[in-house]
Amino acid sequence: MDRETPDSYIGMMVLRAISVLVDKIRLKVVRLSPMLTKRKKQGAIKRVKRHEKDTGSPEVQISILSKRIDELAKHLKENNKDKHSRRGLLGLVEKRRAHLKYLKKNDEKRYDAIIKKVGLKK
Repeated sequence: MDRETPDSYIGMMVLRAISVLVDKIRLKVVRLSPMLTKRKKQGAIKRVKRHEKDTGSPEVQISILSKRIDELAKHLKENNKDKHSRRGLLGLVEKRRAHLKYLKKNDEKRYDAIIKKVGLKK
C-alpha cells in the first residue's frame, strides 16, 4: 500500500526550505556590505578637516585611509586566507605612507597633529 503524504505536510517542508534559503541569503548580504560606510567616512573627515568643504587635503586622505586600513585589517583577521584583500591592504598602507611622507616634508606641525589625531606611530 502506498502512503500518501498530506498536502499540508509537503507545504510545511517547502516553507521550511524557503526559510533556510532566505536566512542564507541574508547572511551573504550582510557580509557583502561595504566596509567603510558613508557615516564612518564622514566622521573621519570631520575630525581632521581644515575647512568646511575639505575632502582632499593630506590630513583627510590619511584619516580616510586609516579607517579603511582598520576595517580591512579586521576583515583579514577573520578571513586570513583572503590574499586579494591582503594585497589591497598593502596598497592602502603604501598610499597612507606616501601622504605622511609628503606632509612631513612640507609641514612638520601638520604632520605631528595628524599623527596624534589619527593615533599612528611616528
